[in-house]
Amino acid sequence: MSRTKSRPVALSPAERQLLTALTRTGSHPAQQVRRARILLELDENSPGRHGPVPAQTVVAERAGVAVDTVVKVSKAYADRGGDVVATITRKKRATPPVEPTVTGEVEARLIALACSAPPEGKDRWSLRLLEKHVALIEDIPDLDHSTIGRVLKTELRPHLKQCWTIPPHANGEFAARMEDVLDIYATPFDPDRPVVCMDEKPYQLLAHARDPIPAAPGRDRKEDSEYVRCGTCSIFVWVEPLAGWRHVDAQSRRTMLDWAHQVERLLTVDYPDAGKVVLVMDNLNTHTIGSLYETFAPAKAHALAQRLEIHHTPKHGSWLNIAEIELSALTRQCLDRRIDDLDVLNHELAAWQASTNADQRQVNWHFTTSDARTKLRHLYPEY
Repeated sequence: MSRTKSRPVALSPAERQLLTALTRTGSHPAQQVRRARILLELDENSPGRHGPVPAQTVVAERAGVAVDTVVKVSKAYADRGGDVVATITRKKRATPPVEPTVTGEVEARLIALACSAPPEGKDRWSLRLLEKHVALIEDIPDLDHSTIGRVLKTELRPHLKQCWTIPPHANGEFAARMEDVLDIYATPFDPDRPVVCMDEKPYQLLAHARDPIPAAPGRDRKEDSEYVRCGTCSIFVWVEPLAGWRHVDAQSRRTMLDWAHQVERLLTVDYPDAGKVVLVMDNLNTHTIGSLYETFAPAKAHALAQRLEIHHTPKHGSWLNIAEIELSALTRQCLDRRIDDLDVLNHELAAWQASTNADQRQVNWHFTTSDARTKLRHLYPEY
């Protein structure tokens, strides 16, 4: 069934007289008056009409209602067998309509259709798209989208999707790197050998095309959907989970040189007295000791490298990086807005960093190597 399906309305002279009187005289509920006007506009037998019934958009404009309301009134008129009074008063029928019987076979075919690839030009199945295609399948009764939704409700939801990082099955490299990182997280706090997690994310600098309208009592803040692009940057996040310490910095690029200078700051400013810093991060191509040698003289690069102990998370294992969890919190708490200037962004990041570090919020990592071998045993090769 189409949402805008045309349903004929043919009123008798007595019905037209009743509806006309209702719209012009007396005190009646506004909803009844609107429905009466819609029926009069949709009346195919209206005196003086020398052409087809106006389009639903025209009827909606004349009656001062939305197009959906016109569709619902015409459907109510058809469902109530042309009973004008029941239509305008929304009186339900004595016996509700009998829904088509959905057998187990029909349910199975609906599920199979919803699990199949959607038609070309469509990203996924919607309930109304399923309704349209079910009508073309033989041996399946005509089902509207609401019935299809009820059938699929306990089985699947084809109109929704979740983004998830799916690690490889039975992969020794993944298991080895995962256990390496989990063992690092299990080590106790040692100020001479701090464990620091690092991650970075791109960020687009945006400006408002028009000034937002501030919020007021009874009115939400309003922002124009149009925006102005002001370039991109990269946000570096450094986290020491057991100390509750974070450092956030935005740079215009994310090259080897940018990462190397971030590491230099980490070792000389943040941890000048630490014998060795244990660094957990992903496998991005700039996250290597070679970046230090591309940036600094060999003696300085070697000295910095000697104070680093690098542990890479496995591919498809970004959930093992605590810095990524902090990036998620940073995005929700600070970055969910338009910022158009790199200096302004760094000022806001510094404010978030100061308030978060003041709370001394530590990260208590619970997932252990023993848990991984039990709950994620499908990731380990068989032997």
